[in-house]
Amino acid sequence: MSRTLKLILVGVLLALGTTEAPAQTSCDRGCLRGMLDSYLTAVVAHNPSAAPLVAGFRQTENAINTAPGRGVWQSVTALGAVQRKYFDEVSGQAAYFGTVKEGDSTAIVTIRVRVENRKLTEAEWYIARADDPGLNGPRQPGGRPANLHNPEYLEANPPPNRVVPRNERADRETLLRIVESYFDALTSHDRTVALAHEGCGRAENGSPAPAGAFFPPAPATSGPPAGPPAAAGGGPRDCLAGLENFNLSMVVARRMPLVDVEAQVVLSYAVFIRRPGSPTPRNVFSEWFIIDEAKIRTIYTAMFYPPPTLAVPNWPPYWGNWPLPATTVPEATSNR
Repeated sequence: MSRTLKLILVGVLLALGTTEAPAQTSCDRGCLRGMLDSYLTAVVAHNPSAAPLVAGFRQTENAINTAPGRGVWQSVTALGAVQRKYFDEVSGQAAYFGTVKEGDSTAIVTIRVRVENRKLTEAEWYIARADDPGLNGPRQPGGRPANLHNPEYLEANPPPNRVVPRNERADRETLLRIVESYFDALTSHDRTVALAHEGCGRAENGSPAPAGAFFPPAPATSGPPAGPPAAAGGGPRDCLAGLENFNLSMVVARRMPLVDVEAQVVLSYAVFIRRPGSPTPRNVFSEWFIIDEAKIRTIYTAMFYPPPTLAVPNWPPYWGNWPLPATTVPEATSNR
């Protein structure tokens, strides 16, 4: 750079009120990996100061806001046997799917972090633990996990750890449309809408539900039953089985914050709103879509069933504005 050009640059910076070069805002895959690793290491060490958190860092655990140093910062003691990490340079986000240890217990988790100006601005945890409530309520004494929690099966059948060759990848926009097609199929109860392989697999909190061609059935002695049977009248047992009779009114609060084009993986979030009058609880989930040949091959989830008064998902642009019981807001009285 010539002396004249340097002087011009200094003059511009002085006019802007600074003599430092603008901060670097981009974060490539290596940078994102380092940021995610630093965060996970800090959580395991119970030390928020070991991670580059911004002032006002925002973290939720199953939609509950948690201050640094509390919640998983206290309970998580190690990463588990299943560790998958994904990166999106476009959105500046990184995520972890797999297991973590909480003492002698194993939880299945999705952990998403956002990176801005080489700092961590937010973290979102979806956590499935063995004693959490499930579709039919709390776990019964002596019974299997009500929420299909099955880390042993997940360890035996983890997501692929891969880099897909460039000539076999769908582009970012195509990957997003493929995932939207799945949610549209659920809402319309029409499996033909979804861009998915026949026999596509789906593992809910570690358990195959139902077992498809790409997931063997869970052993009878390991974990909960494999999930609901296929719809009456036959049809493949896959990630769309039983869709015609599925108790669902809407798939709302859809977000797809992370697209890893190299791995052909998309992270999505959404909330299942049940049919009117149904006592079945809402289901709040993170889903990892593994895509091959521009179709869904397998889906892995970490999900939870919130109490009826919890505002979910508690992330923008929705901020929990989904149907809650009428008793959440007291009825107006005539006394003023």
